[in-house]
This record gives sequence, structure tokens and C-alpha cells, in this order.
Amino acid sequence: MIRPVLEARGVAKFLGEGAGKVQALKGVNLTLQSGELALLMGPSGSGKTTLLSILGCILTPSDGVVRVSGQPTTDLRPEELAKLRREHIGFVFQSYHLFPTLTALDNVRLALDVRGERSGKAVNRAREALVRVGLAPRMHAYPRELSGGEQQRVAIARALVGDAAAILADEPTAALDGENGSSIMAMLSEIAKDPRHGVLVVTHDPRILPFASRIIRIEDGLIVGEEAGVGAAPTPVAKARSVAGT
Repeated sequence: MIRPVLEARGVAKFLGEGAGKVQALKGVNLTLQSGELALLMGPSGSGKTTLLSILGCILTPSDGVVRVSGQPTTDLRPEELAKLRREHIGFVFQSYHLFPTLTALDNVRLALDVRGERSGKAVNRAREALVRVGLAPRMHAYPRELSGGEQQRVAIARALVGDAAAILADEPTAALDGENGSSIMAMLSEIAKDPRHGVLVVTHDPRILPFASRIIRIEDGLIVGEEAGVGAAPTPVAKARSVAGT
């Protein structure tokens, strides 16, 4: 069933103090649905990363409401926000953020460890996540032994292992060549087909537009446009016409 996994309503954010205070977001409304891969695109300084950080419960909004899997974040204490983030949100970063002294398996398992899951079952879940992203033969490799594309796959497995409703990816293809970037986006697109997950990708990269089911454009802290992507599911009418061959 399609449902909102993340919602922002009237979200504003001020950064800095005094004369250096700026408004990074100005009344943003955004919904990420389960079963979709949405791209958030805009020029540098438009508020993309700030919005992603607020949706991911890393920053709190100055005004407005954020809901994660239906739960408002307003007035939650820092430890409550951290718990909500651990249980419902997975992150994929441009620079991978892997621990260099841990194997791929241990980097993924760590996401369960911080949730208090330290049993053999947690190890098995980490193994299954790495199999899902095609890294079964590389489970015991260290980040230095992995290519950039393989490191990003580990990061995706880590985001998935806790069964997060929302996967937030910040420029996940920026450090990769075209082939590896397409491979990573194909993987995120496949994840987004699962009705348990929604995927939101912040990007400057026009090469990944064909993977999007929806494209959201932001400028100067405001959502200025939205359009269906090539990867959008066809409407029932379009499906019927396709079957009929018309």
C-alpha cells in the first residue's frame, strides 16, 4: 500500500546568528511516498542538503512540521529523534562514510549494533543485506580493498539492513564514473519498487534522471516545481492502453 514515509509541511530553517543569519528553507512542503524514487534537484546553496538533514532528523526545523512514518518530530528530545532516525531512516552519502578498520560485513552490522541488536541474527541480517546488493564475495574485504562502486554498495546495504522506511541519499553518484553511477541508481531504483521503502536522492547529476519516478526542484529554499520522471509507474489508463496495443 502506498503511504507517506516522510512529510514536511511549512518547513522553514534559519542558519547562523546575528548579521550572518540566513533563511535556508522557506515554507517547504514535500512528501516522499513508499514505492517511489524521488530526485531533489537544485543549484548549490538552494537548500537541498539542509532539507535532507531535516527530513533525516539530523537538524530540527525552525518552523513547520516533519513526520517520519506518520510520527511528528515536533518537541521530540534529541535521544527520541535519534531513535526515530535509527529505526526509520537509512542514509547513503557521497563519501560512503565507512569505517576503514571494519570489514564490509562489520560496517553493515554496525547499523544494527547501534540499535542494540548484537546477536547472531544481526550478523545474518548484515550478510543478507550484502547479498542483496551483490557483494556476497566481498563481505570480509576492508574499504581500502573495495572500489568506489563497491563501497557505495556497502553503504546501501548498511542503509537497508534495519529495514528503514526512508532511504535518503546525498549525491550518491558524485564520486563515481558513469557505469558505477548507473549501477548504484539501478540498485536504488529496485529498492524503491519495494512498497516498504521510499528513496529520496539529492543530486546535481542529470545522468540519473531516467531512474526517477518523480523530480522535485528547489531554488533559494523554496520548492519551485515538480514533475513525473521516466521511472514513474504508468497510470491505470496507460496500462490498459498498453495491454490493448493502442
